[in-house]
Amino acid sequence: MSVRIQLDQDPSVPYTNLDFISGRVLLALPSDATISTINVKLEAESRTRLMGPQQPYERADRKRAELEMHKLLYIVQAVFPSPEMQDGAGNSQYTLPAGQYAYPFRFKFPINNDCSKSQSLLDDLTLGMARVQFRHVKKTLPPSLAGFPGLADIKYYVKVTVVRPKFYQENLRNRLDIRFMPVEDPRPPDRHEETFARREQQFQRMPALPEKKRLFRKASNSAATQQEPPTVQVDARLPSPAIITCHEPLPLRVLVQRLGDSDATIVLSTFQVELIAYTNVRAHDLTRTEVGSWVLVSRANLSMPLDNSNDKCQNEWKLPSKLWNSVPLPDSVAPSFDTCNISRRYELDIRVGLSYTDASGVRPELVVLPLRMAVKVYSGIRPPPELLGRMASRPQGQHVAPIFPRTNQQMPSNEYHPNPDMPSTPTHEHSAQPALMGSQLAPQPDIPDEAPPSYEDAMAEDLAPVDGPRRHYNVSEAEQPPAFNQERKLGLNRRESERLFSSTGSAKPRRSVAAGASLSSPIREGDSGDLIDLNDGPAPELPARVATGKREISRDENSRRTKTEGQYRDQGIREV
Repeated sequence: MSVRIQLDQDPSVPYTNLDFISGRVLLALPSDATISTINVKLEAESRTRLMGPQQPYERADRKRAELEMHKLLYIVQAVFPSPEMQDGAGNSQYTLPAGQYAYPFRFKFPINNDCSKSQSLLDDLTLGMARVQFRHVKKTLPPSLAGFPGLADIKYYVKVTVVRPKFYQENLRNRLDIRFMPVEDPRPPDRHEETFARREQQFQRMPALPEKKRLFRKASNSAATQQEPPTVQVDARLPSPAIITCHEPLPLRVLVQRLGDSDATIVLSTFQVELIAYTNVRAHDLTRTEVGSWVLVSRANLSMPLDNSNDKCQNEWKLPSKLWNSVPLPDSVAPSFDTCNISRRYELDIRVGLSYTDASGVRPELVVLPLRMAVKVYSGIRPPPELLGRMASRPQGQHVAPIFPRTNQQMPSNEYHPNPDMPSTPTHEHSAQPALMGSQLAPQPDIPDEAPPSYEDAMAEDLAPVDGPRRHYNVSEAEQPPAFNQERKLGLNRRESERLFSSTGSAKPRRSVAAGASLSSPIREGDSGDLIDLNDGPAPELPARVATGKREISRDENSRRTKTEGQYRDQGIREV
């Protein structure tokens, strides 16, 4: 006796909001079998696990492990028995002869998560203790997330359960993981504004070589005749607000300006762009930040003079966009999101290495100017125009009832289901007291709308799926057993962490890093106005950067931040 799930769509293609997911449950019976129901579920869950600090009186193997799990999505469909069978016979169990059976199912992904209306799945493990109130965030469904085994993950899957009536017969279960990439938030109108990061630096004055003393000529003061070293200013600019899109190049502009009266020639030597991801993980009162990075562009030994032979008085230059516009974001980059216990934000780190030459020749000094900007990463999946139209026409403060109601008839009594009396207002604080229910809720002050607006008031049941290109999303799965093993059933005498998590899963976090391809084509770009035309041959690749890892651990040993600082080995290179 076996059961499996067969989807109509390719499971490697990520789903998005308002998509339909359909398929069949295939049941194989080698002999006659008695079953009660067959339930298919579309679920999404966000799990975190953090180790608490060790107390002085505790043993090393007794460290506190805090677990937090949120059901972001939970939709149940009973595919057997059919409504006709239930109306015709009042039986609670059915005997099926040996053979092959197929039961179709179909779900639709909503816009927002609904864990604020759901009871925690850990309530049954408290065993009479005070219920812990989780912080709930009602926002767009987050993307699938992996790469932190034993620490955090966000999973989407379709699960089938064949319920057998006899207590000594185990229910059959099967699960099929899927990938999810949400639609992006409504983009603000183009205001022709830019967000920028700026850095100014002056080159060091090189010590003059002392002249040899001569018998019949007075030594000249070369220090007085030495020219002042130039001062440079570098700007990195993005359209405001700073938004970059998955699988698309950066809409970046980099400007280099020579300040002062110096006539030295500024030379571009190195250029690097790195995307840094900060994943904030929370489990009850414990927090931790995991840092990962993707090197998008890395070029060295460019030796590209920023000079215009037609205009010697020009002091501002724009770096050619071919340095970065042919390198899209890697497919392993997840869009920015914020859910109940996991959030992801990004920063763009741009490093420009400059040197200069004057009448005396090339100076050996190389100054690396780092620029860092906070950015938002969008999925690139635009929401349907009908959805944007309903949001634009919605009056402020108008409330719309949920589009996907959960009735008691849709959920069997022995399955998890949300409490209908639970208020929809998110809880943002931890409390040891039970939440107030129904009319016991105290009046709350008016909270201003967030920007961009939420989808919950504009979501409608009759909206068609998103019609547009789908972005490939590579979820970096760990080559090991799942860190969160929810199918394993153990005794009640085991610890809570051992019941919820696999004993074979590694609890060591891993930093997920992907490298982008570097450019090898010639740089030829012509810009109108006062911007110069930089025409140079192909530049060599950047050698492997020597870096040392530095880890900072706070007092509670839970909020950790790993950062990598490049240390250049060449003499005469300094990083500002």
